Amino acid sequence: MPRLLLSDELWLKLRIILLHFGVYDKHNLRKMVEGMFYRLRTGLPWRDLPEYFGSWNAVYKKFNNWSAKGIWRKVLNFLVDDPDLEWGFMDGSYVRAHQHSAGAPGGGCQAVGLSRGGNTSKIHLVVDGFGLPVHFEITGGQVHDSSAADSLLDNSPVFASTIADKGYDKEMLREKIRSKNSVPVIPRKSNSKFGNEDIDWHLYKMRHLVENQFARLKHYRAIATRYDKLKRNFESMVAMACAFQWLPM
Repeated sequence: MPRLLLSDELWLKLRIILLHFGVYDKHNLRKMVEGMFYRLRTGLPWRDLPEYFGSWNAVYKKFNNWSAKGIWRKVLNFLVDDPDLEWGFMDGSYVRAHQHSAGAPGGGCQAVGLSRGGNTSKIHLVVDGFGLPVHFEITGGQVHDSSAADSLLDNSPVFASTIADKGYDKEMLREKIRSKNSVPVIPRKSNSKFGNEDIDWHLYKMRHLVENQFARLKHYRAIATRYDKLKRNFESMVAMACAFQWLPM
């Protein structure tokens, strides 16, 4: 029997949420969901999914269908109902795109871009004061962190302080943060005309919380390396990993 992730308590909670979003309660629903989590954890090809979870094709089709409907993103948003709004941390992290992630049917932008590390995607993430994920965006690896900051701010709750590294050093971004009644804690680059006298360096050191979150996400091999051809499917994998951290809360 393969190693599973969901305890009876966690499954009971997740099942109620899935049914809330219109998922049909089949007799094998738990095994299919466990199959999705198994693939998230191991990163194996769908065809190699153990027989314990049923037909690999049925599990993949269900996952693909839910991705098209944004089910896992909805589950995450439902679970993120009471984040710690004292501090919010932003950052981005590269994910190497495996050669199997190329060749999506229909082409189009699938958030795979050429960067210094080759073909990569990038996860842009916001975590709360406890280091729990509250929102993320997926782009190609060539997209600069600051380019995704506006979308992150618009789709995240308002924090008392918003902390990010010097990659987000833009006055327009600081003004947007202030307009949301949040205090920007972003150091300026060495060639900036302004100093860093106003930076709360003690708070800035807490930025390791978002870096720790990336480390947790990349424990899952389907996130540490991107195998999914479709952007929406990779987003669902990230949403599953984020939602799993909120389930016990």
